[in-house]
Amino acid sequence: MLDRYAAAIADLEPGDGEIETAELVVTDDVLVKAFALGPGAELEAHEHAESTNVFHVLEGTVTVVQDDERERIDAPGVVHHERGVDHGAHNETDETVVFTASLCPLPS
Repeated sequence: MLDRYAAAIADLEPGDGEIETAELVVTDDVLVKAFALGPGAELEAHEHAESTNVFHVLEGTVTVVQDDERERIDAPGVVHHERGVDHGAHNETDETVVFTASLCPLPS
C-alpha cells in the first residue's frame, strides 16, 4: 500500500487538550509526522534552526503561530515555516484537528 495516511491516523483519537502523533515517513533526510490535536490542545511554539518545516492541514481548522503572528488555517491548507522561525499550532475548535509536519533536512 502506497498511501500511509489512513492507516497511520486510524488510531489517533486525542481527548480534550491532548495531542497524539504518528510517523508517516522517516528517512535519513526527511520526517513527515501526523499530529492530531484534540479540542484546546496546543503544540507549543518551537523552532528548527537547520530545517524547513511545512504543515499540511488535512482535517479541521487550526490556529497556526509563526513568530508573533497567529492565523486560522482551514483544511486543506499549507503553511511554510522557514528555518529558525518559531512556529506552533493551537486547536481553538470543538473538533479534532489533523495536520502533517514535514521536516527537511533532518537535524544532524
